[in-house]
Formats: sequence, C-alpha cells, structure tokens
Amino acid sequence: MGIYVTVEPNVKIYVEDLNPLGDKTILFVHGWPGNHNLFEYQLNQLPKLGYRCVAIDCRGFGLSDKPWSGYDYDRLADDLRAVVDALQLKNFTLAGHSTGGAICIRYMARHNGYGVSKLALLAAAAPSLIQRPYFPYGLQRQVVLDIIQNTYKDRPKMLRNFGSMLFYHRVSASFSDWIFQLGLQAASWSTASIANAWLNEEGLFDDLGKIRVPTLILHGYNDQVCLFPLAIAQNRGIANSKLVPLQQCGHFLFYDQLERFNKELVAFTQDPYIP
Repeated sequence: MGIYVTVEPNVKIYVEDLNPLGDKTILFVHGWPGNHNLFEYQLNQLPKLGYRCVAIDCRGFGLSDKPWSGYDYDRLADDLRAVVDALQLKNFTLAGHSTGGAICIRYMARHNGYGVSKLALLAAAAPSLIQRPYFPYGLQRQVVLDIIQNTYKDRPKMLRNFGSMLFYHRVSASFSDWIFQLGLQAASWSTASIANAWLNEEGLFDDLGKIRVPTLILHGYNDQVCLFPLAIAQNRGIANSKLVPLQQCGHFLFYDQLERFNKELVAFTQDPYIP
C-alpha cells in the first residue's frame, strides 16, 4: 500500500507500507541514488514471515517530491521522523543502506532513536564516505567531486559508471538496466546535493556514540563504494553493536548475498539479541 506523508509544507514523501498488521516492523531507508524498490527482494519475502515492511523514498528520489533544498542529514532525519509519527511506528527495527544508513544514524542522534528498538546498518556511508585527515579509510575526495561534476555533465553516464561498482557477483544486463532506471527517477539536483552532503557531513562521528539500541552492521568485504573499514569504525563507535562481514559481497549486499542477508536481518529482529 503506497501513501504520501507531508514532511513540511509542499513536500510529500512516498511510503510503501506492506502488511500493516504484521507482528514486527522494519523501516527501510534506501541509499543513493535509488529508492525503496532497491529492497524489492526483501519486500517480497519478509511480509510472508509476518513482518510489516515500511520503505520510504527519500525526498528527491523515486516517487517523493523533489524540492530544490533539504538534502542535508538533519532535514532527511526530520523527514524520517515525520513518517514515524504519521504511521505511529513503535518498537521497530530501523534499517538503512549506504546513505540511508547515514540518515538513520543521524535520526538516532537527533531524535534520540524515537520509536526504534533495533538498528541495522547495511553498508552504511558512515562515519565518513570520504577520506579525511583524521579518517583515511574512505574514498578519495576527488571521486565524489567527479560524481558531482558528471551528474551535471552527463548523469546517465555517471549512473552507468556507478552501477559498475555495486556488485561482486555478475548480474544480468536486465538487472543492471533496472538499477540504472531507478537512479534516473531521482532529480539531478537531488542526486548532486546528496553527494555534496558526503563531502560536508562530519557530525556522524559524534552521532555513533549516541546510539543506545542493539545494532547490526552488515557489510561486504568487497564493497567498492563504502569501503569495509567504515564498518569497523561503526562497530568501534557504537556500543552494543555486532559486525557481520559478508564474504564475496559488494555494495548491494541485499542482492549480492541475498539469502544470507535476509537470514541475518530476520535473526537480528528476533528476541533475544546477543551481540
């Protein structure tokens, strides 16, 4: 069931709410530059197991409104809070992939983890996607600058190049085209603005220490986008967290290691959880 939630005047966020009467709820936040459909292979399985699955399109992406502004992590976390309030979500697992993981971390710090019982970070772009003087583990800054420049110059080509970095295992041409089309559904200004947030956002380092709920960190060893040392930094920075490395797995871990991913996520949501 698709609905729209107003997050601020004249800005609505698209939300897919599957199996609203499910026993346990997982709220999915997608990564750049996709939308909720990236979780298709979770959304078509987990409701069969009794889960309520809520998945959003972040502002600027998918079926959500695409305003000119509002692409900093604070505003994106506030959008998430608006969805939680509108659907009256409580005691749910918050699951974020890539940039969506960074947004979830900011939500936990900025909104004190409101309604969240557990947090799942899925190849999260945190605490920094890029290398910094005090954090030499991310991508080189120039890589992101090139993404921004190429977004304005030739966005389809940029998306194709980015798509070539996502998987460890070979995917079909049809599947690759599907991922490409999801990226094209975003606005170009949204695509570039989120990339700018990667450069400017440094507060996630402090945010990690404010997370108080059990946290699962799923990350592929072969991730070329959010390099594996980011997962190690998350694990060190978040108390009561568990890091599960996925062998032979790239950035789109929810497809590259589909069965293992779903198994780990389901096990994490069950009680008791022992990190």
